[in-house]
Amino acid sequence: MTIEQGATPILHELKVNSERAKRVAKAVLTPPAKTRIITISNQKGGVGKTTTAVNLATALALKGMRVLVIDLDPQGNASTALGVAHTAGTPSSYEVMVGEISMAQAVVASTEHPNIQCLPATIDLAGAEIDLVNQVNRERILAEALNKYLLVHPQDYVFIDSPPSLGLLTVNALVAATEVLVPIQCEYYALEGVTQLISNIERIKQALNPSLVISSILLTMFDSRTKLSSDVAAEVRNYFPQQTLQAVIPRSVRISEAPSFGQTAIKYDAKNTGSLAYQEAAIELAQRGV
Repeated sequence: MTIEQGATPILHELKVNSERAKRVAKAVLTPPAKTRIITISNQKGGVGKTTTAVNLATALALKGMRVLVIDLDPQGNASTALGVAHTAGTPSSYEVMVGEISMAQAVVASTEHPNIQCLPATIDLAGAEIDLVNQVNRERILAEALNKYLLVHPQDYVFIDSPPSLGLLTVNALVAATEVLVPIQCEYYALEGVTQLISNIERIKQALNPSLVISSILLTMFDSRTKLSSDVAAEVRNYFPQQTLQAVIPRSVRISEAPSFGQTAIKYDAKNTGSLAYQEAAIELAQRGV
C-alpha cells in the first residue's frame, strides 16, 4: 500500500490502524467445540512467550471467550500482566504442582477482563523441579489437575506460559496441552533452539501425549525497517508453511511499556499497531482451529 499523496507516514499509519481496528471489531468468534489447551513454548528466551500468552488471552476474552491462563514461569510475568497477585505465600501453581491444593483453590479472576481466569506463579515455583523429582507420575501432575478443574469450570481456551528451559515444568506444560504455539523472534538465530524444541515435542508426543501438535507459529518482534526481519520471516514460513500465522507481531514500544503498568498491551493501548497485531493473531488462531 502506498502512502497517499500529501499524507505523512504517521497519518498513513493512523489510517491503516483505524481500518484494522474496524476489521478486528467486526470479527465474530465461535467457541470451540472442545477446550483448546495451548502451551506457549520456545526454549530460546526473550522471544515474547509471556507477552503472547496474555495478549492472545485478552483478545479472545474481548470476543466473549472464556479463557484460563496458567502461569508456569517462576518469574510470574503473566500474573503481573493480568493484574493478579503473586507474592510469596499466594496460592499458586506451585502449591498445585506439589499437591497441596486443587487448581480451583488457586485460580483467581484477572483484573484485565471478566472472562479471564489466572493460575498465578510465585517465586516458590523455582523450587518445584527439586520437590517433584521423586514424585510418582510427575510429568502428568498439571494435566490431571487441569482436567479436574475443567470438569467443574469449563473454559474455551487455556494458555500455559512455560519457562524457556526444558525442565519438568515445561514437560508438564506440554503433557497437559493439546497444542503448542511457538513464538519466533524475527532476529538472527531465530530458529536456534526450534529444531531441538520440535525434537523434544516429538519425544513427549511418543511417550506421554500422543495428541500434542505444533498448531501455530507466531512471528514476533518484526522490524519492517530491516531486511533481516523480512529474511527471517520468509525463512520461517518456508520451514513451517502451514503452522505460521499470517499475523505478525511488530517490535513495539507500547508492547514493551505495558508490563511496567501491570497490563497487557491490548488493555494499555488497544489501537496500537502491536496490540492490533495480537488481536488479529488471536482471531486467526481461533478461526483456523487446530
